Amino acid sequence: MEKEISATSRRNVLKTIGAGAAAAFTLGRLFQPEAFAQQEPAAATRMRTFTGPGANPYWNSVGKIATFPQKAPLIMLTDRPVQLETPRHYFLDPITPNDAFFVRWHLESIPNEVDLYSWRLSVEGNVNTPLQLSFSDLLRKFKPVTIAAVDQCSGNSRSRFQPRIAGGEWGNGAMGCARWTGVHFREILDMAGIKSGSIQVQMEGLERGKGPKGMPSYEFKKSLDLNNPVLDESIVAYAMNGEPLPMLNGFPVRLIVPGYFATYWVKCLSWVRLLDKPDENFWMNPGYRVPDTPRGDTSPADVKAGKVKMVPITRMPVRSFIISPDGDTKIPAGLPVTIRGTAFSGSGPVVKIEFNDSAHGTWRAAELGEDLGPYAFRTWKIEWTPRRAGTYQLAVRATDAKGNVQPDEGVWNPGGYLWNRIERQEVTVGAAE
Repeated sequence: MEKEISATSRRNVLKTIGAGAAAAFTLGRLFQPEAFAQQEPAAATRMRTFTGPGANPYWNSVGKIATFPQKAPLIMLTDRPVQLETPRHYFLDPITPNDAFFVRWHLESIPNEVDLYSWRLSVEGNVNTPLQLSFSDLLRKFKPVTIAAVDQCSGNSRSRFQPRIAGGEWGNGAMGCARWTGVHFREILDMAGIKSGSIQVQMEGLERGKGPKGMPSYEFKKSLDLNNPVLDESIVAYAMNGEPLPMLNGFPVRLIVPGYFATYWVKCLSWVRLLDKPDENFWMNPGYRVPDTPRGDTSPADVKAGKVKMVPITRMPVRSFIISPDGDTKIPAGLPVTIRGTAFSGSGPVVKIEFNDSAHGTWRAAELGEDLGPYAFRTWKIEWTPRRAGTYQLAVRATDAKGNVQPDEGVWNPGGYLWNRIERQEVTVGAAE
Protein backbone atom coordinates (compact mmCIF):
# COMPACT_ATOMS: atom_id res chain seq x y z
CA MET A 1 0.00 0.00 0.00
CA GLU A 2 2.81 2.41 0.92
CA LYS A 3 4.60 1.80 -2.39
CA GLU A 4 1.39 2.47 -4.26
CA ILE A 5 0.85 5.75 -2.41
CA SER A 6 4.47 6.77 -3.02
CA ALA A 7 4.27 6.12 -6.74
CA THR A 8 1.02 8.04 -7.00
CA SER A 9 2.46 10.98 -5.08
CA ARG A 10 5.52 11.10 -7.30
CA ARG A 11 3.38 10.97 -10.44
CA ASN A 12 1.27 13.85 -9.15
CA VAL A 13 4.36 15.90 -8.39
CA LEU A 14 5.90 15.14 -11.77
CA LYS A 15 2.67 16.06 -13.52
CA THR A 16 2.52 19.33 -11.62
CA ILE A 17 6.18 20.26 -11.70
CA GLY A 18 6.74 18.99 -15.24
CA ALA A 19 9.36 16.80 -16.88
CA GLY A 20 12.13 19.28 -16.11
CA ALA A 21 11.07 19.72 -12.50
CA ALA A 22 9.74 23.19 -13.29
CA ALA A 23 6.35 24.66 -12.57
CA ALA A 24 4.81 27.64 -10.88
CA PHE A 25 1.68 28.95 -9.37
CA THR A 26 0.58 32.07 -7.60
CA LEU A 27 -0.18 31.35 -3.99
CA GLY A 28 -3.87 31.33 -3.22
CA ARG A 29 -4.61 28.96 -6.12
CA LEU A 30 -4.65 25.21 -5.99
CA PHE A 31 -2.36 23.26 -8.29
CA GLN A 32 -3.91 23.35 -11.75
CA PRO A 33 -1.67 21.65 -14.33
CA GLU A 34 -3.72 22.98 -17.25
CA ALA A 35 -3.02 26.53 -16.05
CA PHE A 36 0.71 25.90 -15.86
CA ALA A 37 0.81 24.77 -19.46
CA GLN A 38 -0.23 28.28 -20.51
CA GLN A 39 2.58 30.01 -18.63
CA GLU A 40 5.82 31.21 -20.13
CA PRO A 41 8.73 28.78 -19.52
CA ALA A 42 10.68 31.32 -17.48
CA ALA A 43 7.68 32.01 -15.27
CA ALA A 44 7.05 28.30 -14.87
CA THR A 45 10.02 27.84 -12.58
CA ARG A 46 8.87 29.69 -9.54
CA MET A 47 6.48 29.36 -6.66
CA ARG A 48 5.71 32.71 -5.05
CA THR A 49 4.66 33.97 -1.65
CA PHE A 50 5.36 37.09 0.42
CA THR A 51 8.41 38.06 2.43
CA GLY A 52 10.32 40.95 3.92
CA PRO A 53 9.11 43.94 5.91
CA GLY A 54 5.94 45.85 5.26
CA ALA A 55 2.34 44.86 4.79
CA ASN A 56 1.51 41.37 3.61
CA PRO A 57 -0.61 41.93 0.46
CA TYR A 58 -2.24 38.52 0.68
CA TRP A 59 -3.46 38.66 4.26
CA ASN A 60 -7.06 39.32 5.26
CA SER A 61 -8.33 38.66 8.74
CA VAL A 62 -11.56 38.83 10.63
CA GLY A 63 -10.96 38.67 14.35
CA LYS A 64 -8.56 35.80 14.94
CA ILE A 65 -9.27 34.08 11.63
CA ALA A 66 -6.89 34.80 8.76
CA THR A 67 -6.72 33.74 5.13
CA PHE A 68 -3.31 33.24 3.55
CA PRO A 69 -2.35 31.98 0.08
CA GLN A 70 -3.01 28.25 -0.38
CA LYS A 71 -4.70 28.16 3.00
CA ALA A 72 -8.24 27.82 4.29
CA PRO A 73 -9.21 30.32 7.01
CA LEU A 74 -6.96 29.52 9.98
CA ILE A 75 -6.43 30.95 13.45
CA MET A 76 -3.67 33.56 13.29
CA LEU A 77 -1.23 34.11 16.15
CA THR A 78 1.15 36.38 14.22
CA ASP A 79 1.69 37.31 10.58
CA ARG A 80 5.44 37.97 10.81
CA PRO A 81 6.75 35.42 11.49
CA VAL A 82 3.75 33.54 10.17
CA GLN A 83 2.01 31.42 12.82
CA LEU A 84 -1.34 29.90 11.88
CA GLU A 85 -3.28 27.37 13.95
CA THR A 86 -5.59 24.67 12.59
CA PRO A 87 -9.23 24.90 13.74
CA ARG A 88 -10.42 22.02 15.85
CA HIS A 89 -12.91 20.38 13.50
CA TYR A 90 -10.21 19.38 11.00
CA PHE A 91 -8.92 16.78 13.46
CA LEU A 92 -11.99 14.56 13.04
CA ASP A 93 -10.09 12.98 10.14
CA PRO A 94 -6.72 11.26 10.57
CA ILE A 95 -5.20 13.16 7.65
CA THR A 96 -5.12 16.96 7.84
CA PRO A 97 -5.80 18.72 4.51
CA ASN A 98 -2.88 20.70 3.11
CA ASP A 99 -4.83 23.95 3.12
CA ALA A 100 -5.79 23.49 6.79
CA PHE A 101 -2.33 22.44 7.98
CA PHE A 102 -0.85 24.68 10.67
CA VAL A 103 2.04 27.04 9.86
CA ARG A 104 4.98 27.95 12.08
CA TRP A 105 7.94 30.04 10.99
CA HIS A 106 10.57 31.47 13.34
CA LEU A 107 11.98 34.45 11.43
CA GLU A 108 10.29 37.25 9.54
CA SER A 109 11.74 36.63 6.07
CA ILE A 110 10.57 33.48 4.35
CA PRO A 111 11.11 32.65 0.67
CA ASN A 112 9.46 34.97 -1.81
CA GLU A 113 10.03 32.49 -4.60
CA VAL A 114 11.89 29.28 -5.33
CA ASP A 115 13.33 28.84 -8.80
CA LEU A 116 13.46 25.09 -9.37
CA TYR A 117 15.86 25.45 -12.27
CA SER A 118 18.51 26.90 -9.98
CA TRP A 119 17.49 25.51 -6.57
CA ARG A 120 19.73 22.78 -5.20
CA LEU A 121 19.88 20.70 -2.06
CA SER A 122 23.52 21.04 -1.04
CA VAL A 123 25.21 18.34 1.00
CA GLU A 124 28.52 19.63 2.31
CA GLY A 125 30.89 19.76 5.25
CA ASN A 126 32.69 16.64 6.46
CA VAL A 127 31.78 14.50 3.42
CA ASN A 128 33.73 12.64 0.76
CA THR A 129 31.64 13.89 -2.17
CA PRO A 130 29.79 17.20 -1.81
CA LEU A 131 26.43 17.06 -3.58
CA GLN A 132 24.24 19.54 -5.43
CA LEU A 133 20.93 17.72 -5.90
CA SER A 134 18.25 19.26 -8.09
CA PHE A 135 14.54 18.81 -7.48
CA SER A 136 14.49 16.51 -10.51
CA ASP A 137 17.31 14.44 -8.97
CA LEU A 138 15.24 13.84 -5.85
CA LEU A 139 12.22 12.73 -7.88
CA ARG A 140 14.07 10.55 -10.37
CA LYS A 141 17.26 9.18 -8.81
CA PHE A 142 15.85 7.81 -5.56
CA LYS A 143 13.20 5.29 -4.69
CA PRO A 144 10.22 7.15 -3.20
CA VAL A 145 8.95 6.35 0.27
CA THR A 146 5.77 7.50 2.02
CA ILE A 147 5.08 7.78 5.73
CA ALA A 148 2.08 9.14 7.62
CA ALA A 149 3.33 11.24 10.52
CA VAL A 150 2.21 13.95 12.91
CA ASP A 151 3.96 17.30 12.68
CA GLN A 152 3.54 19.15 16.01
CA CYS A 153 5.01 22.45 17.14
CA SER A 154 7.06 22.12 20.32
CA GLY A 155 4.92 24.85 21.88
CA ASN A 156 1.54 23.35 21.00
CA SER A 157 -0.89 24.07 23.90
CA ARG A 158 1.46 26.65 25.45
CA SER A 159 -1.59 28.71 26.42
CA ARG A 160 -2.35 26.03 29.05
CA PHE A 161 0.79 26.76 31.08
CA GLN A 162 0.63 28.35 34.53
CA PRO A 163 2.59 30.50 35.22
CA ARG A 164 2.29 31.77 31.66
CA ILE A 165 5.21 31.39 29.27
CA ALA A 166 6.37 33.94 26.71
CA GLY A 167 5.95 32.84 23.08
CA GLY A 168 3.16 31.86 20.74
CA GLU A 169 0.06 31.19 22.85
CA TRP A 170 -1.07 28.16 20.90
CA GLY A 171 -4.25 26.27 21.67
CA ASN A 172 -4.26 22.61 20.64
CA GLY A 173 -4.10 23.27 16.88
CA ALA A 174 -0.36 23.62 16.23
CA MET A 175 -0.29 20.11 14.82
CA GLY A 176 -1.35 18.11 11.78
CA CYS A 177 -0.91 14.71 10.19
CA ALA A 178 -0.07 14.15 6.53
CA ARG A 179 1.21 11.45 4.21
CA TRP A 180 4.71 12.62 3.35
CA THR A 181 6.46 11.30 0.25
CA GLY A 182 10.14 11.74 -0.46
CA VAL A 183 13.62 10.26 -0.18
CA HIS A 184 15.23 8.40 2.71
CA PHE A 185 17.54 10.92 4.38
CA ARG A 186 20.15 8.21 4.96
CA GLU A 187 20.36 7.51 1.22
CA ILE A 188 21.32 11.13 0.57
CA LEU A 189 23.93 11.04 3.35
CA ASP A 190 25.32 7.75 2.05
CA MET A 191 25.56 9.18 -1.46
CA ALA A 192 27.75 12.02 -0.13
CA GLY A 193 29.86 9.66 1.98
CA ILE A 194 30.30 10.63 5.63
CA LYS A 195 33.90 11.19 6.65
CA SER A 196 35.37 9.74 9.82
CA GLY A 197 35.01 12.07 12.77
CA SER A 198 31.56 13.33 11.83
CA ILE A 199 29.22 13.50 14.82
CA GLN A 200 26.17 15.51 13.73
CA VAL A 201 24.20 16.41 10.64
CA GLN A 202 22.97 19.99 10.41
CA MET A 203 19.93 21.09 8.39
CA GLU A 204 19.29 24.63 7.14
CA GLY A 205 16.40 26.09 5.15
CA LEU A 206 15.71 29.40 3.43
CA GLU A 207 14.35 31.15 6.51
CA ARG A 208 16.14 34.39 7.43
CA GLY A 209 15.73 37.32 9.79
CA LYS A 210 16.53 38.86 13.15
CA GLY A 211 16.56 36.47 16.06
CA PRO A 212 15.00 36.78 19.49
CA LYS A 213 16.00 39.55 21.93
CA GLY A 214 17.65 41.78 19.32
CA MET A 215 20.11 39.17 18.09
CA PRO A 216 21.63 39.88 14.65
CA SER A 217 20.20 38.43 11.45
CA TYR A 218 20.81 34.76 11.04
CA GLU A 219 19.40 31.49 9.72
CA PHE A 220 17.30 28.72 11.21
CA LYS A 221 19.45 25.61 11.68
CA LYS A 222 18.90 22.31 13.49
CA SER A 223 21.13 19.28 14.03
CA LEU A 224 20.76 15.61 14.91
CA ASP A 225 23.41 13.20 16.16
CA LEU A 226 24.55 10.78 13.46
CA ASN A 227 24.05 7.81 15.80
CA ASN A 228 20.42 8.76 16.41
CA PRO A 229 18.16 5.96 15.05
CA VAL A 230 15.55 8.54 14.03
CA LEU A 231 17.71 9.36 11.00
CA ASP A 232 16.88 5.91 9.61
CA GLU A 233 13.18 6.85 9.58
CA SER A 234 13.59 10.44 8.38
CA ILE A 235 12.84 11.49 4.83
CA VAL A 236 13.35 14.56 2.67
CA ALA A 237 9.78 15.11 1.53
CA TYR A 238 8.74 16.69 -1.75
CA ALA A 239 5.05 15.76 -1.52
CA MET A 240 2.36 16.19 1.10
CA ASN A 241 -0.83 14.17 0.75
CA GLY A 242 0.03 13.44 -2.86
CA GLU A 243 0.68 17.06 -3.87
CA PRO A 244 3.72 19.37 -3.83
CA LEU A 245 4.20 21.00 -0.44
CA PRO A 246 2.43 24.33 0.07
CA MET A 247 4.89 27.20 0.15
CA LEU A 248 4.01 28.00 3.75
CA ASN A 249 4.68 24.38 4.74
CA GLY A 250 8.15 24.23 3.25
CA PHE A 251 8.21 23.99 -0.56
CA PRO A 252 10.18 22.63 -2.33
CA VAL A 253 11.28 20.06 0.28
CA ARG A 254 11.32 19.70 4.05
CA LEU A 255 12.80 17.21 6.44
CA ILE A 256 10.36 14.78 8.09
CA VAL A 257 11.55 13.39 11.43
CA PRO A 258 8.82 10.94 12.57
CA GLY A 259 8.03 11.07 16.26
CA TYR A 260 10.08 14.24 16.86
CA PHE A 261 8.77 17.74 17.40
CA ALA A 262 8.51 20.03 14.38
CA THR A 263 11.60 22.06 15.30
CA TYR A 264 13.64 19.40 13.46
CA TRP A 265 11.31 19.34 10.44
CA VAL A 266 13.27 22.04 8.61
CA LYS A 267 11.21 23.77 5.91
CA CYS A 268 12.57 24.80 2.49
CA LEU A 269 15.52 22.51 3.24
CA SER A 270 18.48 23.65 1.13
CA TRP A 271 21.67 22.80 3.03
CA VAL A 272 22.76 19.63 4.80
CA ARG A 273 26.11 19.76 6.56
CA LEU A 274 28.12 17.03 8.26
CA LEU A 275 29.76 18.41 11.39
CA ASP A 276 32.77 17.18 13.34
CA LYS A 277 31.89 19.40 16.33
CA PRO A 278 28.62 19.84 18.27
CA ASP A 279 26.26 22.41 16.78
CA GLU A 280 26.00 25.33 19.21
CA ASN A 281 23.94 27.72 17.09
CA PHE A 282 21.07 29.49 18.88
CA TRP A 283 18.36 27.03 17.76
CA MET A 284 20.30 24.17 19.33
CA ASN A 285 21.57 25.98 22.43
CA PRO A 286 19.86 27.66 24.22
CA GLY A 287 16.86 27.32 21.89
CA TYR A 288 14.47 24.38 22.09
CA ARG A 289 15.81 22.87 25.29
CA VAL A 290 13.89 21.24 28.13
CA PRO A 291 14.78 20.20 31.68
CA ASP A 292 16.57 16.87 31.98
CA THR A 293 13.80 15.38 34.14
CA PRO A 294 11.46 12.42 33.51
CA ARG A 295 8.68 14.61 32.07
CA GLY A 296 10.75 17.63 31.10
CA ASP A 297 9.27 19.73 33.90
CA THR A 298 10.72 21.99 36.58
CA SER A 299 9.72 25.09 38.55
CA PRO A 300 10.28 28.82 38.03
CA ALA A 301 12.22 28.91 41.29
CA ASP A 302 14.67 26.21 40.21
CA VAL A 303 15.18 27.92 36.86
CA LYS A 304 15.90 31.23 38.57
CA ALA A 305 18.36 29.51 40.91
CA GLY A 306 20.18 27.90 38.01
CA LYS A 307 19.52 24.37 39.27
CA VAL A 308 18.13 22.94 36.04
CA LYS A 309 20.16 20.97 33.51
CA MET A 310 18.75 21.56 30.04
CA VAL A 311 18.88 19.15 27.08
CA PRO A 312 17.56 19.36 23.50
CA ILE A 313 13.87 18.58 23.03
CA THR A 314 13.32 15.37 21.08
CA ARG A 315 10.28 13.06 20.92
CA MET A 316 6.67 14.02 21.42
CA PRO A 317 4.82 12.62 24.45
CA VAL A 318 1.61 10.62 24.06
CA ARG A 319 -1.50 12.81 23.65
CA SER A 320 -5.23 12.49 22.96
CA PHE A 321 -7.99 14.99 22.29
CA ILE A 322 -11.77 15.22 22.31
CA ILE A 323 -12.79 16.88 19.06
CA SER A 324 -16.55 16.44 19.13
CA PRO A 325 -18.69 17.52 20.91
CA ASP A 326 -16.99 20.87 21.40
CA GLY A 327 -19.24 22.23 24.13
CA ASP A 328 -20.88 24.89 21.98
CA THR A 329 -24.33 23.31 21.94
CA LYS A 330 -26.47 21.49 24.46
CA ILE A 331 -26.80 17.71 24.31
CA PRO A 332 -30.25 16.23 25.05
CA ALA A 333 -30.47 13.88 28.01
CA GLY A 334 -31.34 10.25 27.34
CA LEU A 335 -30.11 10.23 23.75
CA PRO A 336 -26.82 8.62 22.64
CA VAL A 337 -24.09 10.85 21.31
CA THR A 338 -20.87 9.72 19.63
CA ILE A 339 -17.77 11.22 21.23
CA ARG A 340 -14.94 11.51 18.70
CA GLY A 341 -11.31 12.46 18.90
CA THR A 342 -7.74 11.78 17.87
CA ALA A 343 -4.49 10.68 19.50
CA PHE A 344 -0.80 10.12 18.73
CA SER A 345 2.58 9.48 20.31
CA GLY A 346 6.15 10.18 19.29
CA SER A 347 7.23 6.83 20.76
CA GLY A 348 5.13 4.56 18.58
CA PRO A 349 1.51 3.61 17.97
CA VAL A 350 -1.37 4.45 20.27
CA VAL A 351 -2.81 1.14 21.45
CA LYS A 352 -5.52 2.22 23.89
CA ILE A 353 -7.92 5.12 24.34
CA GLU A 354 -10.00 5.47 27.49
CA PHE A 355 -13.00 7.74 28.06
CA ASN A 356 -14.37 9.11 31.30
CA ASP A 357 -17.37 11.28 32.21
CA SER A 358 -18.03 12.94 35.51
CA ALA A 359 -21.30 11.07 35.97
CA HIS A 360 -19.59 7.89 37.17
CA GLY A 361 -15.86 8.59 37.10
CA THR A 362 -14.72 5.28 35.63
CA TRP A 363 -12.60 4.83 32.52
CA ARG A 364 -13.82 2.66 29.65
CA ALA A 365 -12.18 1.74 26.38
CA ALA A 366 -13.02 3.59 23.18
CA GLU A 367 -12.98 2.17 19.66
CA LEU A 368 -9.83 2.95 17.71
CA GLY A 369 -9.98 4.13 14.11
CA GLU A 370 -7.81 3.20 11.14
CA ASP A 371 -4.15 2.50 11.81
CA LEU A 372 -2.13 4.66 9.40
CA GLY A 373 1.22 3.90 11.00
CA PRO A 374 3.04 4.29 14.32
CA TYR A 375 3.51 8.07 14.04
CA ALA A 376 0.14 9.07 12.57
CA PHE A 377 -3.03 10.37 14.15
CA ARG A 378 -5.23 7.53 15.46
CA THR A 379 -8.85 8.58 15.57
CA TRP A 380 -11.23 7.09 18.13
CA LYS A 381 -14.91 7.14 19.06
CA ILE A 382 -17.22 5.99 21.81
CA GLU A 383 -20.97 6.16 22.34
CA TRP A 384 -22.13 8.01 25.44
CA THR A 385 -25.67 8.50 26.75
CA PRO A 386 -26.12 11.15 29.45
CA ARG A 387 -28.99 10.05 31.68
CA ARG A 388 -29.85 13.39 33.22
CA ALA A 389 -29.49 17.12 32.63
CA GLY A 390 -26.48 18.94 33.99
CA THR A 391 -22.85 19.80 33.31
CA TYR A 392 -20.38 17.00 32.55
CA GLN A 393 -16.61 16.92 32.32
CA LEU A 394 -15.62 14.52 29.56
CA ALA A 395 -12.04 13.26 29.62
CA VAL A 396 -9.82 11.11 27.42
CA ARG A 397 -6.42 9.53 27.88
CA ALA A 398 -4.15 7.55 25.57
CA THR A 399 -1.62 4.77 26.05
CA ASP A 400 1.08 3.99 23.48
CA ALA A 401 2.81 0.71 22.65
CA LYS A 402 5.66 1.44 25.06
CA GLY A 403 3.25 1.78 27.97
CA ASN A 404 3.35 5.57 28.20
CA VAL A 405 0.06 6.87 29.60
CA GLN A 406 -1.12 10.46 29.61
CA PRO A 407 -0.76 11.99 33.07
CA ASP A 408 -3.38 14.05 34.86
CA GLU A 409 -0.87 16.64 35.98
CA GLY A 410 0.34 19.62 34.01
CA VAL A 411 3.96 20.26 33.13
CA TRP A 412 5.97 23.47 33.43
CA ASN A 413 9.25 24.44 31.84
CA PRO A 414 10.67 27.80 30.66
CA GLY A 415 10.06 27.04 26.98
CA GLY A 416 6.41 26.09 27.29
CA TYR A 417 6.98 22.67 25.72
CA LEU A 418 5.83 19.05 26.14
CA TRP A 419 2.25 19.68 27.31
CA ASN A 420 0.30 16.39 27.36
CA ARG A 421 -2.04 16.55 30.34
CA ILE A 422 -5.32 14.64 30.03
CA GLU A 423 -7.73 16.79 28.03
CA ARG A 424 -11.20 17.58 29.39
CA GLN A 425 -14.25 18.95 27.63
CA GLU A 426 -17.14 20.49 29.51
CA VAL A 427 -20.54 19.85 27.95
CA THR A 428 -24.03 20.88 28.97
CA VAL A 429 -26.83 18.33 28.86
CA GLY A 430 -30.37 19.67 28.62
CA ALA A 431 -33.54 18.02 29.85
CA ALA A 432 -35.20 15.65 27.40
CA GLU A 433 -38.21 17.17 25.68
